[in-house]
This record gives sequence, structure tokens and C-alpha cells, in this order.
Amino acid sequence: MQMNKLETNERLIAAAIFESKNAILITDANNLIIRVNQAFTVITGYKIEDVIGKSPRLLSSGREHKSFYRAMWEKIDNTGNWEGDISNKRKDGLIYLERLFISVVKDRHGVVLNYVGIFYDITTLKKAATEIQRLAFYDPLTGLANRLLLCDRLKQALLINKRNGTEGALLFIDLDNFKILNDTKGHDIGDLLLKQVAQRLESCVRRCDTVARFGGDEFVIILEELSHQHHEVEEQAEIVGLKILAAFKDDYLLDSCVYQCTPSIGITLFDGYEKSIDEPMKQADIAMYQAKELGRNKICFFNSQMQININARIELEKELHTALVENEFRLFYQSQIKNTGEIVGAEALIRWQHPQRGLLLPIEFILLAEKSELIISIGLWVLKQACIQLKNWESQTNTQSLQLSVNISAKHFCREDFVNQVVEIIRFYSIRADRLKIEIVESLLIENIEESIDKMNSLRAIGVRFSIDDFGTGYSSLSYLTRLPLDQLKIDKSFIRHIGHQPFNGVIVQTVIGMAQSLGIEVIAEGVETEMQRTFLEENQCHLYQGYLFSKPVPIERFIFDK
Repeated sequence: MQMNKLETNERLIAAAIFESKNAILITDANNLIIRVNQAFTVITGYKIEDVIGKSPRLLSSGREHKSFYRAMWEKIDNTGNWEGDISNKRKDGLIYLERLFISVVKDRHGVVLNYVGIFYDITTLKKAATEIQRLAFYDPLTGLANRLLLCDRLKQALLINKRNGTEGALLFIDLDNFKILNDTKGHDIGDLLLKQVAQRLESCVRRCDTVARFGGDEFVIILEELSHQHHEVEEQAEIVGLKILAAFKDDYLLDSCVYQCTPSIGITLFDGYEKSIDEPMKQADIAMYQAKELGRNKICFFNSQMQININARIELEKELHTALVENEFRLFYQSQIKNTGEIVGAEALIRWQHPQRGLLLPIEFILLAEKSELIISIGLWVLKQACIQLKNWESQTNTQSLQLSVNISAKHFCREDFVNQVVEIIRFYSIRADRLKIEIVESLLIENIEESIDKMNSLRAIGVRFSIDDFGTGYSSLSYLTRLPLDQLKIDKSFIRHIGHQPFNGVIVQTVIGMAQSLGIEVIAEGVETEMQRTFLEENQCHLYQGYLFSKPVPIERFIFDK
């Protein structure tokens, strides 16, 4: 009686287990299905009568190779069980992924009686895991590897190269003028470009290489195990770089916008003996910026001198900050003279009295300042010092009518608060605004003609004068000259220098003078160094000069008296 009760309980427990949420499939020793549970039907779509007496192979998706099944059955025969993931096919043809457990049932003599398979659908879990991995390691916009995966791949590449004695290459790619596209067409259009760029980059490399979006409009490519020979690695990396330049030549169709985009590419080679991934990344980045400085749309390989130059530039930028705080800048003044010999004004030119290197000219530090916000602070300092000098001149009879010209950088002029800054400085120092002349390069005006006109008109309304510096070297056009509230054109010294030597330059100077006269704009020639140049200019009705023939730039205490 007790035994019957025990057997009944075991049957109840077995029945409960058999009808669990996990699918159960039982075959005989010949691997023909003899029983399945309800969960099996739910997962596979097969009814019980569909599968009884048939082989489990009817579920096969065909995705697993024969070697997969050979290994599975070898494990079952040797150990009596197997566990793993396998792709199977539902009755309706859909493929699903299952986690499968197979156990062998034997009698007391070791003879196989049955095979029991227990499985559950992990398709959703696998998709979720794949999506998590995609979000963690891939850029959601372009589908390329992200920075995290890039770093991991680069670490692996360094290890492989070191182990195999091979070299690889790292390419750092930045899109030229991408910010302008984003600012003018919007981020949606910018995103379309990034997607197409990603596709073109992938088409230029092997499947084993890594293309990653580093961030923004920056991309990085890892070329792994190129060669044991350094010169061959360099050649192969250059070939990829040239393929990229060629791929970018075709127009990009961005919605209804046709756009041309060029890349600047920095390349460094690595052999696996670098201390960390930071070293090749930094080198490729430096080389990329060098490519930009060489004119963009170029390839540049990293070399050690670049690093030396970068270090020197970083140190100089730190010293520029200190120079503002320690008041190390000076203004020098170069007189502007009429053909009668009368001094009518001067141009204020900045110098840096460096504590160790002595007096530095603008060419040694202004370009660096323009790449940072320092140029704004330096520009404000120049404006204030110029206004202080104008105020001093107002108190003296022989200087109260002099004008003072100051150069304004493009970055400073483009600031929204530029006009307010100038107005506040003029009012603070209480100077005559018509004594201040602002010099701007013509390329700046063309980039945003309407905004330039508005700003110039606002300052002209209080008396400030305007001059175009280096006229003739940019996009000189009557269409904008007639609209801009200009007082003066300054003929660039590169044309003046060759007067008498290159006839074409003389023709350009004559043309500029005639054009300015027809528009009622004053003309001044800079870089006048010889009597021949002055005579030519005067004969062609240019009566204002600036240059070494009259005076070099000097400190204020030597101005006027030093000719």
C-alpha cells in the first residue's frame, strides 16, 4: 500500500515536471520522438501528432554545420549529456535560438533506453544581449565601432603585432569644415553626411580592419598586421589614405543638398612595443592636425619633430596666458604718411616682450592665439591700449588729429558682443570715435556679408572708421565693396614689393587705386620701402603710404620723431 502511494506521488511529480514551461522532447533509443509536452508545441508550433515517431531533425534550421552535430553526439556518448545553444526552425519556418539540455536514460545494464531533451527559447534574450552589446560598443548613428571598442581593438592589435613581429597603422581622419555644414544646414544634414562617410571609409579597408567613429566628425582606422617590413607598412597605409581621398572626391547627396567634403588624414605606424594605446592615438591626431595646417584634404605621416613642435606650441600657449596676466605685451606704432610728408596716423602693431626670448613679432605667436580664445583677450587689450593712446594724443595740438588703426581678428569680429565691446571701450576712455580705425581682412567680410555690414554700420554710426587690410589677396569684388561702409583700402605689400620688377603687380595696383577712387574710398599702400615704389604710387594717384621708407614700427616714445 505504501509502495503504491509512493509510486503515485512520483508519477504526479514527473507529470508536473513534464508540463513545465520548458519544452521537453523524449526519443527512444533510435532517436525517434515518443513524447513531447505542451511547452514544446508552444515554442515549435508542432502539435504532438505532427512529431510522434519522427526524428528531431525535423526541427533543424540548417545553420549548424555537420561538425557541430558530430561534436554534440560525441559528448553525449562519452558523458551521457550535452548542453549548448542551437538554432532550430518552427513549423512556420521562423528560426529561433534555444538553450538545449540533452540527457541519456539507460537501464541498469547500461543500455540506452531514451534521450531526453529539455530546451527553452532564448531568441529574445539573445537579441537583448546583442542590442546591449551594440549600444555599448557601436556608434548608434553610423553603426561603426565606437571609442570603447576602438580602444579594445587597438590593444589587441598591439599585442598581436608584438607577438608576431609585424607592424600596423593607425589613421586619424577629420572632416574639413564640418562645423560650417552643421551650422548652416542643421544637424540632420550633418548626420546624413556622417553616415555616408562611414560607408565610404569601410569600402576602403579590409574586412579584418577596424573603422571607428571616434566622436563628432572624427574617425579612426586600425590597419592590423600589415607587414614585417617597415617600408611596406608605410606604403600600404599610404595606399589606404589615398583610397580615402579618392573616395571623398565624389559629391555627397544629403537630402536635396549636394555637398563636397574633404578629409584631413594623419597616419602613424605601430609595432606593438608602444607603452599604451594613447601613444599611437596621440601621434595620429598630431599628424592629422599637421595635414590641416598644410592646407587640408591631405595625408600626413607622424614624425618625432611634430611632437617636438606640439610640445613647444603647448608651452608657448601657457606662456601666452601668463603674458596677459603679467602685462608683457607692447604696442609699436608705424606711421602712415601723406605724399606731402605729413603724418596722418599710425597702425598699432603688437609685440611680446618675452622674459627669456626677448621681443617677439606677431608671426611668432598670433596664429597660435587665433586658434584659442586668447585672441579675444589680446584683441581687447590692443583696443584698450589704442584708445588710451588716442586719448593722450587728443591733449596735444600736433597729435590730436591723428588716426590709429588696429587689426581685429576674424574670431573676435564674429563674436556677437563685438560691437558692444568696442562701444563700451570708446565710451570708457571717452575718445573721439572717428580717430579709431578698425582693419579687417577681406576674407572675413565675405564669409558673412550681411552680418559684417550690420556690425560695421553700427560702429560707423558712432564714428568708427574701417579699412580692409591686405586688399587684393582675397576675394576682391565690386559686388561687396559697393555695399560695405568702408573708408579705406590697404593695398597688400606683396603687390607693392614687386613694383618695377613684375609688371602684372603694377597693373593690379593701378586697378585697385582706380576702383577705390571710383567708389570714393581712400587708398593706402603698405610695405613701401623704396623711392621707386613711392613715385609709382604717387604717379597713379595713391597719396597715402606706410612702410620702412618712412618709418619702421617703433615704441610710442620714438613715434613721429623716428623717421
